[in-house]
This record gives sequence, structure tokens and C-alpha cells, in this order.
Amino acid sequence: MSQKRVVQLRAASIVVLLVIGLAFSGLALAAELLGLDITPGFGMVQMFQLLIGITCLTLAAYLYLNSLRPKDTARSLQADIGVRLAATGLVFAYVCGLSDLMGIGTHIEPGFERPFVGPLQLGGLLLGGITITIGLLLYHTSRGIRENSSMEFIIQKDR
Repeated sequence: MSQKRVVQLRAASIVVLLVIGLAFSGLALAAELLGLDITPGFGMVQMFQLLIGITCLTLAAYLYLNSLRPKDTARSLQADIGVRLAATGLVFAYVCGLSDLMGIGTHIEPGFERPFVGPLQLGGLLLGGITITIGLLLYHTSRGIRENSSMEFIIQKDR
């Protein structure tokens, strides 16, 4: 496969993942506004749809940042930590988002017949999103073709 074809395929994959991620996330978050909610509250189908959207957006961001890196450079420790941190944030978002399905964190409001998304779940989803963002930022700022990391300011050379 030619290099040009690989670049085109990667760009198409990024666009498709971005569109799918935005569509799934948007539909999950705006289901009530669009009249697509079947049950009251934010249900498990909406939560799963939101998590799939977040996954597609994370993969699209990783593929885009990876395409910016030169092909011949070895990955640094900072880049490896960034990838693993983003993946950990994604897993954390899934655990928090699907905690009602797993039976942890479930709470029933009086007069509401089923579990609902509470503040702890939303906080966990937010923390997962922040962790994904920090991981991708670490991956992006890793050294690439530079000899040193862009986070070198943390290490003081005078010591």
C-alpha cells in the first residue's frame, strides 16, 4: 500500500470517528430535546451511547496526534504514559457511566421507578474526561523529533 493511500485512509478514519463520536454524544445528551427519550431521565442506552461517542472521539484525537508525529521516531516514556493515562481515563469513564448497570452507586429516588444518573456518576465521567485530556496532552507534548521533552522545564538543570 502506498504512503499516500495510508495517509488518505488515516484521514478518512479520523473524520469518520469524529463524526460518529459527535453524533453519538450529541444524540445521547440531547435526546430529551429531540424527543427521542423513551423513558424519563438519562437511561442506560443513552449512557452507553455517550460512552461510545467518547470512545470514538478519543480514538480520533489519538489518531490525529499520532499523524502529527514523524514516522521514524521512537516513542518516549512521556508518550507511553500519555497513551496509558488516556486509556485509563476511558476505562474510568466506562466504570462510572455503567455503575448502575454493575450495581454499584445505584440510588433510587422516591417516586422514580428506576436508578438515575447522580452527581457522583457525573463527577466520575468528568474526571474520566479530564484524565483522557491530560493523557492526550502528554502524548502530544512528548519529544517527537526533538532531543528533549517539551516538559523539560519541570527538571531543573542547576541541581
